[in-house]
Amino acid sequence: MQQMSGATPPSSRTTPEPVFGAGLWNFATYVDRYATDGYGDPRSTIEQIELAAQVGDISYVDLNYPFTPAVGLQDVKEALARTGMKAIGVTPDIYLREHRMGAFTNPDPAKRASALEIMHGAAAAVRELGARYVKIWPGQDGFDYPFQVDYKELNRLAVEGMRELASAHPDLRFVIEYKPREPRTHMFWGSAAKTILGIQAMGVDNVGVLLDFGHALFGGESPAESAQMLIDHGLLWGMDVNDNYRGWDDDMVVGSLHLTELFEFFHTLRVNSWEGVWQLDQFPFREDVVDNARTSIRLLKAIHRALDSLDEEALAAAQARQDPLAAQRIVQDALLTSMVGA
Repeated sequence: MQQMSGATPPSSRTTPEPVFGAGLWNFATYVDRYATDGYGDPRSTIEQIELAAQVGDISYVDLNYPFTPAVGLQDVKEALARTGMKAIGVTPDIYLREHRMGAFTNPDPAKRASALEIMHGAAAAVRELGARYVKIWPGQDGFDYPFQVDYKELNRLAVEGMRELASAHPDLRFVIEYKPREPRTHMFWGSAAKTILGIQAMGVDNVGVLLDFGHALFGGESPAESAQMLIDHGLLWGMDVNDNYRGWDDDMVVGSLHLTELFEFFHTLRVNSWEGVWQLDQFPFREDVVDNARTSIRLLKAIHRALDSLDEEALAAAQARQDPLAAQRIVQDALLTSMVGA
């Protein structure tokens, strides 16, 4: 973390208000292995866009591709224009039943080819929508059992597949969203460090990382440390925030569990002058989807105020001494003050 010598006093520091976004799945309905009939009626891409607009603070959305059900690209463009929102990214659905054995690492070359075809379609949608990136979440790439795969071959397929995709669209950016497990017991892109190594092996300059705060928690990482590592390698191109109990990717309301780590995460972004959309990635199975997003953004606004009021000079001094108690008091003062009247 950067040293903050000569930091500006909190009272005179001004920073731009954050820009908020959300994955459209925040406004979908869901099924699980118990409520197989779903927690609500299915919603189309257009309906999800309209619900996102009701939140009031969301400027960007990440869209799943293909759009559903049978929604055309022009329909999406018109819905975004009508609601005053923009696309930040497009996420290809390469983790559904057809690619249950993997997208990049599927043992069937035909399945690998069909997954790439979906990703090429997502890339075309990014161009048309003027989005910032294609987000790759290859949830089925990995393995479940010991001796199931040849690890060297799995690595080759994953790295070469991403290289082929990125090289086919040198004008676009791609971000990999890593996660340790689920749906596979071991996902290939499972940590910040492993993803950095894989990108370095690709030898391309248009692949980066989207850091999901909850995935970092789930993987036993410190989200702030992972963010700093990615920033140091020039690879933190996007981020999602949510919360969980660390034993599963619960995708709960932001700050409902790990408030101090959330604050440290955003502090790391602040001291590195990282600029990007504060993006929600939550799954409100039983909650009202609009209220869920509003509640998270309410907390994120308080985090922004707390960053403005944080005594950076005192914190830097405490960190130089590696004094945990002094650092905690400084952080608590900023956080608790920012929550008043939130």
